[in-house]
Amino acid sequence: MDVVPEVRELAQSDVIRGLVAPILGDRFTAVRAILFDKTPDANWKVPWHQDVTIAVRERVECEGYGPWSVKVDVLHVQPPAEILEQMISVRLHLDPCPASNGALKVISGSHRNGKLSATDMEKFTMRQAVTCEAPQGSALLMRPLLLHASSPSTSPHHRRVIHLDYAAVELPCGLECRETT
Repeated sequence: MDVVPEVRELAQSDVIRGLVAPILGDRFTAVRAILFDKTPDANWKVPWHQDVTIAVRERVECEGYGPWSVKVDVLHVQPPAEILEQMISVRLHLDPCPASNGALKVISGSHRNGKLSATDMEKFTMRQAVTCEAPQGSALLMRPLLLHASSPSTSPHHRRVIHLDYAAVELPCGLECRETT
C-alpha cells in the first residue's frame, strides 16, 4: 500500500470495506497488501499452509509473538491464533482464475482449529479440497488460518491477485501493524 497508492485507495474503498464490515464489524483496518502474479515464466506451486504472520512496524518482544522474519524488506511476526482469528483476507482477482490457472484450493472449516501442526495439516489435506475458481473482477474472502494451496497454472495466462488483509484487533506490548488504513 505504500508502494502503489491506488492499492491503498482500493483497500479503503467503500466497496471493499462493505465486504469486510459484515464479518469484522465497523472497527477494522487494512494491515497488508500483496500482489501475486503467476505468469508462464513465474509459475509456482504453493503447498498447503495457513497464513500465520502479520507485518509489523518494528520488533517489540512480546510473549506469544514469534518467530520473527523479514519478507521483501518488511518485518513479520507470528502472533497468537487469537489475533489471526480477528482478521479476514480479501483476494481480488484481476484475471480469470479457473482451476487450469492455479485457482486457490481450500479445506473448508480448517480455520476453526487454530494454528495447525505439520501433522494436523497433513490430516486435514486428506479431506476433500474445494477449488475456488474465480472470474475476473471477483473477490474471495477467507480467514488467514484457512488451510489453502494452489497448483501451478497449466494455461499460459497471468493470474494476478491483490491480497488485502484486514484486522479488527489492537496488538499488545506496543506492537503495531505495518500498514494501518
